[in-house]
Amino acid sequence: MSDRKTKNGQEVWSGRFSEPTDAFVQRFTASEAFDRQLAIVDIAGSRAHAEMLASAGVLTADENVAIQQGLTDVLAEIESGVFEWRVEREDVHMNIEARLTELIGDVGKKLHTGRSRNDQVATDLRLFLREALDAASAALTHLQLGIVTLAEAHTNTVMPGFTHLQVAQPVTFGHHLLAWNEMLERDYDRLIDCRKRLNVSPLGAAALAGTTFPIDRHATAKALGFDAPTRNSLDSVADRDFAIEFCAVAALAMNHLSRISEELILWTSAQFGFISLPDRFCTGSSIMPQKKNPDVPELVRGKSGRATGNLVALLTLMKSQPLAYNKDNQEDKEALFDSVVTLNDCLRAFADMIPAIQANEETMRQAALSGFSTATDLADYLVRAGVPFRDAHEVVGQAVAHCVAVQCDLADLPLKDLQGFHGSIEEDVYDVLTLDGSVAARNHCGGTAPSQVKAAAQTARASLEARPFVTQ
Repeated sequence: MSDRKTKNGQEVWSGRFSEPTDAFVQRFTASEAFDRQLAIVDIAGSRAHAEMLASAGVLTADENVAIQQGLTDVLAEIESGVFEWRVEREDVHMNIEARLTELIGDVGKKLHTGRSRNDQVATDLRLFLREALDAASAALTHLQLGIVTLAEAHTNTVMPGFTHLQVAQPVTFGHHLLAWNEMLERDYDRLIDCRKRLNVSPLGAAALAGTTFPIDRHATAKALGFDAPTRNSLDSVADRDFAIEFCAVAALAMNHLSRISEELILWTSAQFGFISLPDRFCTGSSIMPQKKNPDVPELVRGKSGRATGNLVALLTLMKSQPLAYNKDNQEDKEALFDSVVTLNDCLRAFADMIPAIQANEETMRQAALSGFSTATDLADYLVRAGVPFRDAHEVVGQAVAHCVAVQCDLADLPLKDLQGFHGSIEEDVYDVLTLDGSVAARNHCGGTAPSQVKAAAQTARASLEARPFVTQ
């Protein structure tokens, strides 16, 4: 390696070059402005690498001690904010290595023995993303517990269920909330699955072919908490599947949060009035004093587009790259970092907001009474009386058309009028035409009956509280 870096500020790789890099190109190709987020994990990887080199006899014990103390000092500078990031040093790796060498002398230059920035950044990204996955899993668990807690309080609260945004059948609010939990449960499983595939160590793959030094990749993998080293040096430095997979999981989770947001936005409107959000999660209007805008769910709904865009960006970035590493991969970080921040911020916002929702129970109930939500119950009643379902469907359709014409609900029709549509209808029909009777009748696994909702909430809570991310 040339010493021009320390003498006149040239690049650490400049020995082969006859002129310095153009100042614009230097700024254009540098990544230190954003990959400095990897500093802490970069130092962790360097510590493990130095320990391994010392164990292999590549570094002396004294050299390892000097490097470890130097890295401690560099980390302290970074965490205190006094570290000087320099664009001419290109990236987080060379900024740290150069500062280490300034602090401890030429022994700092030995740290890079047996590795490349290619396997170094691949290792850093996995360490960084592993922490991000754990944080997202914890935040998601917190949100799910909030949803389940709210569901437990509303196992008997009746509201309309919708298809095509039209009143369909009555359900309980608790049942609807547990539907949200099911979506998020799948997201949690995907986060855990992503972490399993991510947790292998590229360190030691070097530039692309491995190294001639007697390294112990199993030792560094263990020291960094990986399950094992990666199996192929080419793939080790070229692979960004783990980043794409995280962005895919984040995009789908954000899609679910966006769907939940849409319902929250609708339900807080004057036209629905199903729920109220605390003032601390809303804002007002600069011109209309009566407004209370649901800005948190609106912003979450909007941010889902960022997560989708980041996924598409990474897929496009990787789709035409030959093996092994290419400079294109520098573009993986900003999209990945943004998805990490977006997902975790939105999960945190929802985890704080959801448990504070106030349900307007009477408004929900009145809404369920409109739109003939118990029409299917009347059809089922006729089927149990021996009427073929398609005939029952036709009979109930005629009854609904009559109610529309006279502006009343099915439950408001006198028995004589109902019997005019089919003679098998008896007085007990009103048991199924009530909202409570309708939801109670769906008493099976996955149904909206209050007893089933209560049992489902208990099962969900037990599963959530068994996770390692729950603080008892």
